[in-house]
Parts: sequence; C-alpha cells; structure tokens
Amino acid sequence: MSRYKEFSKQNIPVINQKMYDFLEKTSQSEILFDSMVYSLDAGGKRFRPLLLLATVDFFGQTLENSHYEIAAALEMIHTYSLIHDDLPAMDDDDLRRGKPTNHKVYGEGLAILAGDALLTESFHLVAEMEVESSLKVELIRLLAKASGSTGMIAGQVEDVLGEGKKINFRELQKMHQKKTGMLIQFAVEAGVLMSTQSFEMKKWLLEYAQNVGIAFQIRDDLLDVLGDEAAIGKKVGADEAHNKNTYVSLLGIEGATKAFENHCDLATESLQKAKGLLNKSEEVTLLEIIIEELKVI
Repeated sequence: MSRYKEFSKQNIPVINQKMYDFLEKTSQSEILFDSMVYSLDAGGKRFRPLLLLATVDFFGQTLENSHYEIAAALEMIHTYSLIHDDLPAMDDDDLRRGKPTNHKVYGEGLAILAGDALLTESFHLVAEMEVESSLKVELIRLLAKASGSTGMIAGQVEDVLGEGKKINFRELQKMHQKKTGMLIQFAVEAGVLMSTQSFEMKKWLLEYAQNVGIAFQIRDDLLDVLGDEAAIGKKVGADEAHNKNTYVSLLGIEGATKAFENHCDLATESLQKAKGLLNKSEEVTLLEIIIEELKVI
C-alpha cells in the first residue's frame, strides 16, 4: 500500500466521524440528518480534506483536532455543492459515486435543504473550533471566499451560463480556477496558515495548489470521456450531453492529456521550491504522491 493510501486509510475515518458527530449534535430533524449523511456517506476519495492534512504533514506537524475539524468543514461544503450540482435545474444527474443522487432518494426540496444545511453547518463547525480568534476569523474568511460568489459559486454560474455556448481556453481556465480550483487552493492555504509559514512558502505552495486544481479538473474532463462508469460511479458523456465547455471539447483528448501533464509538472516544480525552503529536497512528500495519484486515470 502506498504512503498516500495508508494516509487516507488512517485519516478518512477521523474526518468522517468529525462530520457525523457535529451534524448529529446540531441537527434537529432526523430526515434532514439522514439526507445529509446519505451524501456524505456516498464514498468519494476525500481529496480536498486529505490535501489539507497532507499540507500540515508537509511541515512535519502532528495532526490535531483543529486540523480535522477544518478538513471536515471543507468536505461538508464540497458535498453540498455536489448535491446541488446533481439537481434537475443544474446537471440533472441520477447517479453520484454509484448511488442514486440525493434528490432521487429524498426529493428535490429536501436535497436543496440538505445542501443548504451542509454549507451553513460547515461555518458553524469552524466557528466552534478551539483555535485563536484571529486564526478562526481568517479561516472563515478564506473558506467563504473560496466557496462563495468570488470562488466556487462564481465558477458554477459561469458554467451554467456557458452551456451551449463556445468559450475560449482562457475563459475556460478562469471558470475552472473558481469552480474547482478555489476549494483545492483553500485546502493548501489553510494548511499553510495553520502551520504559521513564511510568505515565500505560501507563494510556492499556492502555485502548487493552483496547478493541482487545474490538473484535477482536466482529469475529471478526461474521465467523463474515457472513464468506466462502474469505476467512477457516474454516467460518462454527461458533459457532451449538456453541451458543456471542457478541456476535452476545446483541446481534444490528446491536447487535454498534454495540458494535464503540463500542470502536473508545474505543480511539481513549485513543490520543489517549497521543499528547498525546508531543506527536504530529497524527501518524497505526500504532496508529491498526490500528483502521482492524479495521474492514475
């Protein structure tokens, strides 16, 4: 088992428990709780929270309760976005991670409310973290910026408005830097912030995160064309069916593959600069292994 897989095996149950315990404590509706947990429990690789924890690990720090709490809050926001993405008004998907989507099980109204609750409770969770007030406020600010109308939501709006229209490559990148990239960037930035690192370290690791975010989206676009439906847990060809602008539709499979490899290389270069600051250039870190894991399509 690779180091990253072992890291995932050890930490995903802790992240999950943080989410379940907090929602059970705060929820006063059994069916709402069930709907939220249904989507949280649908599987997924917990990429964003693990990236946050791997960033903390990069600095040789011991993972603490607060790290798991912010990781849990991040995953709750990601899951809310998936519930809403799957709705008939958005992507109208019947499957998510091999299971019927939330609205197919609980109905559209409750699915919308479950997503709303996950978003709101994520900030509730961060607000109750036992960390310095200044750090808590900055984490809330960054998380809101990454997930709201300057981040993920802004990218989703551009995605919806762009259906059936042709956009250029620069516009596509800007859209996905917000829609997919901002939460991935937050994962790394939160790890840096909670580890009290230098401006230069933050600069290189944010460049790493930006390129990982783009590579992650290109990989997703390629999987929509090349992936095995049973393996990825959702229908393939959905992007083309919805006339979505993707890296594959603009660059073709070969061009998208080259762009994916290029951004993986750029992420590696930025990470090497960050490793140099810590005098650990020869060490293979989890952040490097994550890039290699992305390449397994």
